[in-house]
Amino acid sequence: MQIHGFQKTTLLDYPGNVAATIFLGHCNFRCPFCHNSELVLAPDKVPIIDSEEVLTLLKKRSNILDGVCITGGEPTLTNDLSDFIKKVKSIGLKVKLDTNGSNPEVLRSLIDNNLLDYVAMDIKSSPTQYAKVCGLESVNLNNIKESVTYLKKQELPYEFRTTIVKELHTFEDIHEVGKWLQGCKAYYLQPYQDSKQVIQPGFTSYTKEELVKLQTQLKKYIDYVEIRGIDL
Repeated sequence: MQIHGFQKTTLLDYPGNVAATIFLGHCNFRCPFCHNSELVLAPDKVPIIDSEEVLTLLKKRSNILDGVCITGGEPTLTNDLSDFIKKVKSIGLKVKLDTNGSNPEVLRSLIDNNLLDYVAMDIKSSPTQYAKVCGLESVNLNNIKESVTYLKKQELPYEFRTTIVKELHTFEDIHEVGKWLQGCKAYYLQPYQDSKQVIQPGFTSYTKEELVKLQTQLKKYIDYVEIRGIDL
């Protein structure tokens, strides 16, 4: 298990829980607004943290932690992910997975084997704009749709979320996403924030007022729509 980052405590990454966050490398997408550029573009150049050391730290902190968030990169590309999660679960901690939904078979296996307690799936854009926003010439959209359909049928807590980039998302794109995700449990809009760590710096987000307008439109399709990362 190649762990490239470990945050001992977070109140943000796992809703309603005190958690630690584990960062894995490699990703099959190249979203230009991604904040983890090193993990995506050059994971082999990022130092590896010994997984047993991480597990030891998790055991020591199990009295103050509720769970662990596993993110990336794209975690479902890691072959020994399920084995590592089993070790985390044996400590008594819950596990949240962040994923782009491109590996529905892995996602289904983890859920069917009761290894996940929460899933956050990124929805990059409307189906017609998906590849563009992922920074690719093409995307297997059937896999993405399969993951969406599977999650919508689960009792397991989950969320869909979209990082909103003004230069990449139109109101119509997000409107189409709302129709696609209709009936889902929760959908979050996340305004883009520029930083030196993104793959392609210089993007911007919509204003608070514009995001609220999007939120209102989306509630025609989804009961629970929230804007994450700004004070309303």
